Amino acid sequence: MAQSNSLLAPPSFAGAIDRFIRVQEGRNRSAQTLRAYRSDLNQMAGWLFADNSYLAEPSDVTTDDVNDFLAELADRGLSGVSRARKLAAIREFYRWLTNTGVINRSPFDPNDTPNRERKSRTFLTPEEYNRLLAAAGAHPKDFCILTLFIQTGIRISELCELRLGDIDLSQATLTVRLGKGMVARTIELEKKGSRAIKTWLQVRPDTHYDHLFLNRDEEPLRERGVRDLLHKYCEQAGITKKITPHSLRHTFASY
Repeated sequence: MAQSNSLLAPPSFAGAIDRFIRVQEGRNRSAQTLRAYRSDLNQMAGWLFADNSYLAEPSDVTTDDVNDFLAELADRGLSGVSRARKLAAIREFYRWLTNTGVINRSPFDPNDTPNRERKSRTFLTPEEYNRLLAAAGAHPKDFCILTLFIQTGIRISELCELRLGDIDLSQATLTVRLGKGMVARTIELEKKGSRAIKTWLQVRPDTHYDHLFLNRDEEPLRERGVRDLLHKYCEQAGITKKITPHSLRHTFASY
C-alpha cells in the first residue's frame, strides 16, 4: 500500500477519525493542528488498508503495523521531525480510543499481548511456497509475479506500478516508485527473480503501455487481478491458509 495521502481510510477508521477530530475541536485545537491530525491519521489508515485489506478496524492495528508505516515514511525520505509529528498524532488518537472505550487495547500499550489467533501474521513455509510457484510454473507472467513477491517483499501496489524502465537486468535490480514525490528505492534481484523477469519479457505483449505486468486485455494489471491470481494458485497448490499479497511479504520477511 503503500502510498500517497490520497488513499482512502476504511469506513470504520474514517468514522473514528471524524469523531476524534470533533473532540479536538472542542478542546480548542488550532485549525492547523486539526488539519495535521486529520491528514496524518488518514494517511496511516489508508496506507495500512492498502497494504493489508484485512486490517480494516482501528483495533486491528498492532505495534508492528505502526512501525511498518513509520519505516515506509523513512524510505520516502520524510524527515525525523515529520515522522515524530505523525507518531504523536497516532498516539493521541489511540489514547482517545482507549480512554473512551472504543477499543480495548492500543498498539502503544507496553503490556500489549495481542490475541495470537487473530493477530498472528500468516506466511508460507518453504514447502508451501515451492508448491505455489510450481503451480504457476507454466505461466511466465504469473510465475514472475509470485517470485517477485516472495523474493523481494514488494507490496501489491508497488508491483502493479512497476514499469519496464524500472527493470535493470544487467545490474539485477528493480526500482520501486509509488506516489507523487516518493523517493525511489532499489531492490537487488536474486537469480531466480532475474530469470523469471527475463522469461516473462520474452513473451510479454508489445503494447503502448509500459507497465511490466499486463492483464489478459493487454492493459496494466490491477490489484484485484493479482489477488485473484494468488487465490487461484493457492487452491491449485492445496494451500488452505488465508493467503494474501501481504502474507507473501511476511513470507519474504521470515526467510
